[in-house]
Amino acid sequence: MDTIFALATAQGKAGVSIVRISGPDAENALNALSSLPVPTGRPSVRSLVGKDGTHIDEAMVLRFAKPHSFTGEDVVELHVHGSIAVVQAVLRELSTIQNLRHADAGEFTRRALENNRMDISKVEGLADLIDSETEAQRMQALRVLSGELGKLTNYWRDKLVRAASLIEATIDFADEEVPVDVTGEVIDIIIKIRDSITKEIDGSVIAERVRSGFEVAIVGAPNLGKSTLLNALAGREAAITSEIAGTTRDVIEVRMDLGGVPVTLLDTAGIRDTNDVVEGIGVSRALDRAAVADAIVYLYDDTSQLAAFEGDEAVIRLRAKDDFGDYLDGISGQTGNGIEGLIQQLTQRFGDMTRDVGIATRERHRIAMHEALVHLLNAESIVQQGPEMYDIGAEELRISCRVLDTLIGRVDVESLLDEIFSSFCIGK
Repeated sequence: MDTIFALATAQGKAGVSIVRISGPDAENALNALSSLPVPTGRPSVRSLVGKDGTHIDEAMVLRFAKPHSFTGEDVVELHVHGSIAVVQAVLRELSTIQNLRHADAGEFTRRALENNRMDISKVEGLADLIDSETEAQRMQALRVLSGELGKLTNYWRDKLVRAASLIEATIDFADEEVPVDVTGEVIDIIIKIRDSITKEIDGSVIAERVRSGFEVAIVGAPNLGKSTLLNALAGREAAITSEIAGTTRDVIEVRMDLGGVPVTLLDTAGIRDTNDVVEGIGVSRALDRAAVADAIVYLYDDTSQLAAFEGDEAVIRLRAKDDFGDYLDGISGQTGNGIEGLIQQLTQRFGDMTRDVGIATRERHRIAMHEALVHLLNAESIVQQGPEMYDIGAEELRISCRVLDTLIGRVDVESLLDEIFSSFCIGK
């Protein structure tokens, strides 16, 4: 296998930059850069020198022997001064060493997966941790990275293998004088795992939202201060504001951290009947986005408008342009009146939702769990029909296990791996 290298820290000027080398020739690479022997057991300082004798930099060198490294291979890390010129000189020198090549995106992590240092769910957790922007995202990513999804999947699988083995043992000894009825025990196992998977599917919807961000649509009639409210919540001029009704034609999105939860605010076109084709498209888009938003902030200035979105628990109704706090439910992006109260409502709402968050964080997880559940329900129905149907029931359980295996990469998921690793930086 090739030995790979790459910058493991962010591009650009920094106090320290780390160049990572992984593979069978990692130590040879260090020997080519330094005349001193490879350090063992502790960090050491080495002078890095090019083939032409040019002094490149002073580096702190760390060595990790296989299989106890991140990748499961021999790894050497060069901690150099974070100058762009220094880093480029080190990378350039490494590229001249035989059997070394620059790593592809995510290749270090891919090798960790191939060497059983991680399963695919941990890889996804690592990707989410790198991309995390809020506290909720960080904590959720750490749960997956720590292996919680893998442990849960293994628990489900072990129980279903137990159920299938009970059925198969009954089939194998069907001719014995003392038949064994395992229906009750098998059904108990199926019900227990069925309920556990169902709970995780329900929680995965919220987990996906934590990962991608909750959406809050600000809707209402034209010229009620929706864009001004968006700017006040975002703390910047994200949307154009004007006294002219219908200024906002498209949906404007602003990301923010709300109590540790990622939220995307949506400033939408004013809702009204219009003959303007472009404005009409904006109104249609506003209604479409509001229909799938996690919360709706509905601004009104006349009680006759309160019938809109009636009965929708996701709606927070606020009287618009209440500059002086004349109304208990009033809000003003201009003066800031009611802003803090709205933030508290949204924070409380999303905080309550994330209490039931699952550890399956991606759509593919939810799809796999749902498919496994379908086969599990089939097995439950079939096994209850009696021993003559046991062989079919056992097959349904085996299929359910194989589907669950995709959650942690026990089966062929090559195309999925390509997609996951393409999102990693080169040095990860």
